Amino acid sequence: MKLWNSTDSVDKLIERFTIGKDNILDLELAKFDVIGSIAHAKMLHSIDLLTADELGRILKELADIKSEIEGGQFAIHAGVEDIHSQIEFMLTERLGEAGKKIHTGRSRNDQVLVDLKLYYREKLAEIDQQLLTLIESFIAKSDAHKDDLMPGYTHMQVGMISSFGMWFGSFAEALVDDVRLLRSTAKIIDQNPLGSAAGYGNSFPLDREMTTELLGFDDLCYNSMYAQFTRGKSELLLTNALSGICYTINKFASDICLYCNQDVSLIKLPTSLTTGSSIMPHKKNPDVFELIRAKTSQLMSLPNQVMLICNNLISGYHRDFQQLKELVFPALATMSDCIMILTHCISEIEVNKTAIEGDVYNSLYSVEEVNALVKNGMPFREAYLVVKEQIESNKFNPNKDIQHTHIGSIGNLSLDNIRNKLNSKG
Repeated sequence: MKLWNSTDSVDKLIERFTIGKDNILDLELAKFDVIGSIAHAKMLHSIDLLTADELGRILKELADIKSEIEGGQFAIHAGVEDIHSQIEFMLTERLGEAGKKIHTGRSRNDQVLVDLKLYYREKLAEIDQQLLTLIESFIAKSDAHKDDLMPGYTHMQVGMISSFGMWFGSFAEALVDDVRLLRSTAKIIDQNPLGSAAGYGNSFPLDREMTTELLGFDDLCYNSMYAQFTRGKSELLLTNALSGICYTINKFASDICLYCNQDVSLIKLPTSLTTGSSIMPHKKNPDVFELIRAKTSQLMSLPNQVMLICNNLISGYHRDFQQLKELVFPALATMSDCIMILTHCISEIEVNKTAIEGDVYNSLYSVEEVNALVKNGMPFREAYLVVKEQIESNKFNPNKDIQHTHIGSIGNLSLDNIRNKLNSKG
């Protein structure tokens, strides 16, 4: 039986198809559905739509249900459509008429929006903290290796002298901007839709400011129709924020896979972070970084998938939105896993402190040699041609003891830099 239908007339095949994976995915929302219902019940009492006795009984049962959820004793029963229906059925079964009153003044549309926003808020906050820990790990490696030189590449060709410190530090600063985007997304999502009902409000004198405060939302969606617009828009913003993080992590994973190659040998991974071959006894494969690279590539496709589901839908709710949960819920878990694994691995990466020794990397010094000539009064273009001729005639013999001032001029990101960036209003 459905809350919206007093008969069992729905075709069972149609029922299975329309419920989809909600009976599994909605378990992620169970705790938040209870939290939203508690706030809604308190608000209904404040406007005299629930008596004090009814409120007390409802709150007690909701607390019991929350305990069942947290204890792993909760399930969505067969034939029950979603988490909202399951909890309302339980309240009605335990409380009778009082349980039936919990849905007064709300629709499943604003109910699921509340659940999703609370769920997204919690998950984004967890990822935010994970990223701060990862940033600190990158900074620690950057500080430890700021004076250890490495080749810098452009077009996958040897370019200029860089340092391992600058390399590690670049990902720390990139992640700072990723956190800023994540927080902007979280702030946009953190608006209360409760009371918008099916998207057109209702005739009850609901106190939406009260539920906003009770649920800890930063603000509320004032326009009921806009509250419904946020279904799909929230997921698009969220997946774009995840995509930005993935772009950074993916690049680092790709660098690792190249740099640990025996022909490059810029870094070394301990055996504990690698896998072997079933036939080649010498192999130490960077599988963990290859999987991070693949998983982040998959996540970067999500904004397009969300856009394709939501594109060309007119105003109001559509069942199409149900598919977003199948994309976003696993994505949040995968993102968290990738950050956690990378944080675990990064301290174990060993750098090759003699990486640029040997004539094979002589060309790295070309820019420094040009600059040395310029400092002695030669025009830049002439100095450029002089060094270019030396290289092409195999007469280039650079001064490898030269001070590489360009490395220090970029600066190393510190925890104070991070705090300033994250707290800036720009």
